Amino acid sequence: MTRLSLVPTPIGNLEDITRRALEVLRQADVVAAEDTRRSRVLLDRYGVVTPLERLDAHTMATRAPALLERFEHVAYVTDAGTPGVSDPGAELVRRALAMGAAVEVLPGPTAFVPALVLSGLPTARFTFEGFLPRKGGERRRRLEGIAASSATTVLYEAPQRLAGTLRDLSVACGPDRAASVSRELTKRFETTVRGHLDALARRFEGERVRGEIVVVVGPTEPSPREGEHEGMADALAGAGIRGPQLRAALEALGVPRNEAYAAGLRYPADDAG
Repeated sequence: MTRLSLVPTPIGNLEDITRRALEVLRQADVVAAEDTRRSRVLLDRYGVVTPLERLDAHTMATRAPALLERFEHVAYVTDAGTPGVSDPGAELVRRALAMGAAVEVLPGPTAFVPALVLSGLPTARFTFEGFLPRKGGERRRRLEGIAASSATTVLYEAPQRLAGTLRDLSVACGPDRAASVSRELTKRFETTVRGHLDALARRFEGERVRGEIVVVVGPTEPSPREGEHEGMADALAGAGIRGPQLRAALEALGVPRNEAYAAGLRYPADDAG
């Protein structure tokens, strides 16, 4: 049976590779990599001589089936971190499972966990948004969901879009929502900047930012009347007013937008119960 191993690689400091990861990379029949040039640096550093094949988002459909059929043990690495999180690894897992392959995922580095802890924001409950859509209605809905969330939110962003995303978050969540921006994690110039969204947006406006970016946004503060508002939502939902109609009704009654949005999610229009 074909075996697929997803192998996490360091997000910056090459010393963060685990012994087990190196062992799997050495024992595999082939190492499939999102970017062979970046992966070659790591393999050469630790003397891994396993053959290396490129397998990225553009070649996944054509190369993945052939690799899984040709080799008994395929190890997969992405540019950095744990494969399958906001990268082509997720599609490779789906294809491998559909072909009946055995899939294992090794534990290891990922950027959003250290960024979350470094933020100083609540960590008991959090959501991971990956990369937000660049524009359109889906981006607006995702931003509204972050604004309404009672859990901390973690997301990735490209350097050139950081300032714009911070501005959009400031508008959606309010300028005083607590947040942090982490970049170059585990590298020499690792930086985490903490503050309110409006201040962070102004801080990075016009600045040339490099490296991988993780943005962490604090949860919404509960309203003093949140319990009363929940009762209103329960009553309206019991009367059959749900989803967007419930949200609109609550806003018309003076309920804050983020609470009305959360109630609409709690009682979707297609929920019969």
